[in-house]
Amino acid sequence: MGRQEGAEQGLLTAALTGDGGSGGSVTGLLVLSTMVAVCGSLEFGAAIGYSSPAESGIMDDLGLSLAEYSVFGSIMTVGAILGAIMSGKTADLVGRRGAMGISNILCLSGWIAIIFSEGAWVLDIGRLLVGCGVGLFSYVVPVYISEIAPKNLRGGFGTAHQFMLSFGSALIYFIGTVVNWRILALIGAGPCVLQLLGLFFIPESPRWLAKLGREREYEAVLRYLRGKNADISEEATEIKEYTLTLQRLSEGRILDLFQKTYTRSLLVGVGLMALQQFGGTNAIVFYASSIFESAGFPANIGTVTMAVVQVPMTIVGVLLMDKSGRRPLLLISAIGTCLGCFLAGLSFLLEDFHQWTQVAPTLAFVGIVVYNASFGLGLAGIPWLIMSEIFPMNMKGSAGSLVSVVNWFASWIVTYVFNFLMELSTAGTFFIFSAIAGLTILFVAKLVPETKGRTLEEIQAAMNPLTA
Repeated sequence: MGRQEGAEQGLLTAALTGDGGSGGSVTGLLVLSTMVAVCGSLEFGAAIGYSSPAESGIMDDLGLSLAEYSVFGSIMTVGAILGAIMSGKTADLVGRRGAMGISNILCLSGWIAIIFSEGAWVLDIGRLLVGCGVGLFSYVVPVYISEIAPKNLRGGFGTAHQFMLSFGSALIYFIGTVVNWRILALIGAGPCVLQLLGLFFIPESPRWLAKLGREREYEAVLRYLRGKNADISEEATEIKEYTLTLQRLSEGRILDLFQKTYTRSLLVGVGLMALQQFGGTNAIVFYASSIFESAGFPANIGTVTMAVVQVPMTIVGVLLMDKSGRRPLLLISAIGTCLGCFLAGLSFLLEDFHQWTQVAPTLAFVGIVVYNASFGLGLAGIPWLIMSEIFPMNMKGSAGSLVSVVNWFASWIVTYVFNFLMELSTAGTFFIFSAIAGLTILFVAKLVPETKGRTLEEIQAAMNPLTA
């Protein structure tokens, strides 16, 4: 490492070693900005939840085979991978608000294609476009919220992303039982319209403005977000010093992430996303109805209960986030998902051996509900929150794209192979998911840092110690 680069990195370390800005309070603009941002999370949830209640209607009306509908259901993850690839750079080039606007346009175009589709190919194009928009949302919403919220409130505000995701999915499940699939698609487009209107009334991220050198603008935005009477001098100075030093360093590329400096951040970010998906979440959500049917439990009761339970558990996670911290919630969540999958696997094993056949369906129901409730408590949203906290500004775009791609690619793998695994061994499939949840417990306990109550700049200093 050269002396000049070492000196610049040493300056960055020095800029980050203070105690950071003081805690902030809730202001009207902060609440409004978060509400507008999480309309993207609501859209995310609606897109994920749409394929299950729409399945029979689409297949009957358009005459699709099961294979054709499987393409429709899974192609969203392909679109999400494409959206994730461009998410970081898009958010860096046009800003967080601009990226959310592009996401809305993609999703709206996709929903319109679905609403007016008369055949499989238009349906698939629409689903692909919705996936692209969701891939962008999955990165930019938690990043925007983490950059506007004060450190003492960032956890609770950040997990509003997961609450609205869960709420959107549950809402689509419920509405899908009483309306046809075209009207359901129209409802799915609603959050995009709300966010597009709301973007005109919320500010850009102050940290993104500071990165561009727009000093007056970022200080003004910071003051609006914290309140007219708030003392923002310490936080503004910290952001300014951090940003000035980053400007001397080159804008990070994806290959730069593999430097020793960013090893821990990369390992934590990628590891959490991979473990979240390989634990089976999207496969269980996408194929919940068929899982309950295989277990001999009423599918309608099972899927509705899943949706009902996850929402209050996500609320509990939001309320505890800035009190208990990220790590305890992640650990409890991983333990719960491990137990839930084990119970589900045990129920199918009992059925295979024709033991306790009266109890096995209920045991499968309990296992899936425990899994879903535990997942909503922490694993659903906290990995995205931590991803938005652990990378420095000059690497956040590239890192966000990489981590989001890992998440969606892992999701595609799991959703693609799930039915094959279920055919080989239903019990074995859930025992595999349970084992991965066990690995998640160890991963969180050994590697994931606690970021509660620390500024983003303080987190960078701890996660990425820069040496001369």
